[in-house]
Amino acid sequence: MAYSDTRIVIGGLAHIPVLIFIANFVKGKFGIKAKEVNEPEVKKEPVKGIEIQGTIFKEEKANVIKEISNKLEDIEKKQKV
Repeated sequence: MAYSDTRIVIGGLAHIPVLIFIANFVKGKFGIKAKEVNEPEVKKEPVKGIEIQGTIFKEEKANVIKEISNKLEDIEKKQKV
């Protein structure tokens, strides 16, 4: 007795939930259970900001910008001499 293709596909799809249940059952019985992880608390320090021309920068960025501008001024002075 031959079966049609649709009947075979429907039969296969009907068994998928059963196979998933069996796989989850086996995984639950023999699987390694994860321990609860305690994450350390991180204290956030407030970031000091400096306002330069209407824009707020972090203090580190402001220092870098000041250093670069000072270097540019030195270069301009050397070119004028």
